[in-house]
Amino acid sequence: MDTATYDVVIIGAGPVGENIADRVVRGGLSAAVVERELVGGECSYWACMPTKALLRSGAALRAARHVPGAREAVTGELDVAAVLHRRDSFASHWHDEGQAAWLEEVGVPLYRGHGRIASARVVEVTTGEDSSTVSLNARHAVVVATGSGALVPDVDGLREAAPWTSREAAAAPAVPGRLAIIGGGVVASEMATAFTGLGASVTLLARDGVLPLAEPFAGEWVVQSLREAGASVRLGDEARSVKRAGDGTVTVTLTDGEQVEADELLVAVGRTPNTQDIGLDTVGLTPGAWLTVDGTLRVVGEDGTPIGGGWLYAAGDVNRRALLTHQGKYQARAVGDVIVARAKGEAVEDGRWGRHAATADERAVPQVVFTEPEVASVGLTAAAAEAAGLRIRVVDYDLAAVAGSSLHAEGYQGHARMVVDEDRKVIAGFTLTGPDVAELLHAATIAVVGEVPLDRLWHAVPAYPTVSEVWLRLLETYGR
Repeated sequence: MDTATYDVVIIGAGPVGENIADRVVRGGLSAAVVERELVGGECSYWACMPTKALLRSGAALRAARHVPGAREAVTGELDVAAVLHRRDSFASHWHDEGQAAWLEEVGVPLYRGHGRIASARVVEVTTGEDSSTVSLNARHAVVVATGSGALVPDVDGLREAAPWTSREAAAAPAVPGRLAIIGGGVVASEMATAFTGLGASVTLLARDGVLPLAEPFAGEWVVQSLREAGASVRLGDEARSVKRAGDGTVTVTLTDGEQVEADELLVAVGRTPNTQDIGLDTVGLTPGAWLTVDGTLRVVGEDGTPIGGGWLYAAGDVNRRALLTHQGKYQARAVGDVIVARAKGEAVEDGRWGRHAATADERAVPQVVFTEPEVASVGLTAAAAEAAGLRIRVVDYDLAAVAGSSLHAEGYQGHARMVVDEDRKVIAGFTLTGPDVAELLHAATIAVVGEVPLDRLWHAVPAYPTVSEVWLRLLETYGR
């Protein structure tokens, strides 16, 4: 068996693993990355990039149709083939040469194959068609950054019906005539928006509602928009069984006996960690489980103490703190830097908002749902803030009443909510719905992370006439 030694060995070459390797190398240590699929991970090929490419063309067309002058210049519908071709380009046609070359440029060896923890600080990689094995020894740390996969629930006949998951939806070679979707979360809502815009007849089976973790008004706006676009949104409906016929038709039988037929079925009900066969059992953990971490993202056991004294870390989806690419990259920077600090005997800054702590995961996570309308949020919803024990005040404002919105689009509709922590007089949460509100989110993120007092926010004067004037209107509504 061939062997090699590095300061850090990272299992997983998605955006999290890549960023960990980058930080480690920048800090003066050596790192190696193990990847069994494509370098760049889920986000690059089956999630963030291709799905947003699918959505963007429809959003641009809708935007043009809402501005007189531009509206008259629009003479046709979406060119589906062109949309799919553009999607393919953003997924690099499912080739990873470019990202693999970047690893080589920064001096990080790539081991293609299945990585498995064999013992303390040792990762064995099974590579190639001949299943040869390479043993990688880590002087300081092993990091699990294997991400998550789509959860397929135990519904009678579902697996046998070969449903789409988020991967198949993101990489679909053609648009089905009829698409049924089980789920109501982010993936389900975005793909319902995308495929409705591309001409499919979409039926959304949202047992727990649409965007159930967001502010209630956000899901209501998305449901209304989907229905106006022609989609069937079935709130509260649950699949009891699924069957695919010989001609490819999928029949979903609901719990009340009603049946829904479709050409394809997308299952989007959640995620499961990619930890089934990475050697967790060798360190006393359960294969297939989410990994629990401490404040500096070291994997801990049931008693809360770091595994093996602290050489094993987990970043990104696998630790279940925030299943978002940008949060995984944020964790990656903290992990890479803290490993370097510990290796060099430097001080560890693990206090709240410290360099080596992923504090934002707790109450300052930003997220955009690229539906129609867009939903942009950061921090806590009103319900989550109350559940956390905060004394809050909720401030709402109609985005259509802001001068900049009428310039942005004729008939602009949207809503803004600010959740104020009344004891500290800072913003605990912020949610926007409306066209292009994604570009307004970072201002709210800075306000939440920076814990900017409301009195100081009065001095952050929004330019006129922009939609950002909603900040002034919210403060005026709150009062001073």
